[in-house]
Amino acid sequence: MTLRVLIADDEQLARNELRFQLERFDGIDVVDQAANGPEAVTLAETLAPDLVLLDIQMPGLTGFEVARQLLERKVSSHVVFVTAFDQYAIEAFEVNAIDYLLKPVESARLSQTIQRVQRLVASGSPTDGTITENALEQMVRYVAERQNHRRRLALKMNESFLLVQTEDIVYASLVDEVITVVTTAVTGTSNCRTLDELHSHLDPAVFWRVHRSHLVNINKVKEIVPWVSRNYMLRMQDEKGTEIPVSRAQTKRLREHLSL
Repeated sequence: MTLRVLIADDEQLARNELRFQLERFDGIDVVDQAANGPEAVTLAETLAPDLVLLDIQMPGLTGFEVARQLLERKVSSHVVFVTAFDQYAIEAFEVNAIDYLLKPVESARLSQTIQRVQRLVASGSPTDGTITENALEQMVRYVAERQNHRRRLALKMNESFLLVQTEDIVYASLVDEVITVVTTAVTGTSNCRTLDELHSHLDPAVFWRVHRSHLVNINKVKEIVPWVSRNYMLRMQDEKGTEIPVSRAQTKRLREHLSL
C-alpha cells in the first residue's frame, strides 16, 4: 500500500529535508506541502492524506490548532508532530497525535513512525482513539533522551570555527538560506540548515523564535519598542542595537511573559 503524506512547516528548507527523508522509503507519496496553519487545514480537508506531519510553531494557526480543527472537522488523517521543541510532548497527545518527532529527525526514528502509521492505516484504526499509557511513556522517554541543549556552539568565521558560549548569543537570523549568529562579542555563521535545527540545540525557555526569520535570546533584549498593529520590535544588546520584529503569533507570548 502507498502511504499518502502531507508535510506542514513554515520553513522551506525543513519541508525539503523531510521530503528528502521520506522519499528514501518505499510506498510513500508526498501529496503536497503547506507553509502555514490555515493552508495545512485546507489541504488536509481537500486531499485527505493518511498522515499529516505537522510543525508546531507556524503562522496563522499553530500545529496544535491545526490538529484540533482536523478533529473537529472529522478529517481522518493521522497526525505526527515534527518540531524542535521538546516541551510540547504531553500536549501532543491531547489532540490525539500518534507520535512526536524532534528535529533534526533521525532516520531510524522516522522509519519507526512510518511503519506504525502504515500498520494503523492497514488495520483501519480510527484517528480519534484513546492514547494508551504505554504510548505516552514511550514518547516521554524519547523526548527525555533527545534533550541536548548545548552550552557551546561552533560558529564559522572566515576559514575557521570559533566555539562560543550559547548564553552569549544575542540573536540568530536566516537570510538567503544562511544563518547568521550574533553574540555579545563576535558574529559568525552556523552550519545548521534551518533555524528550527539551531533552536533544537538551545534552551527553548531562553531562546525564542519570535519571527520565522529570527531567533532571540530573551535575556539579551535591551528594549521593547511598540510597532504597528500592536506588535513590537525587540532592540537587542549587540553593538548595533539591532531591532528584531516580533510576529503576531509570538506577540501574545511576549506580553504574557513580560506582563506588557
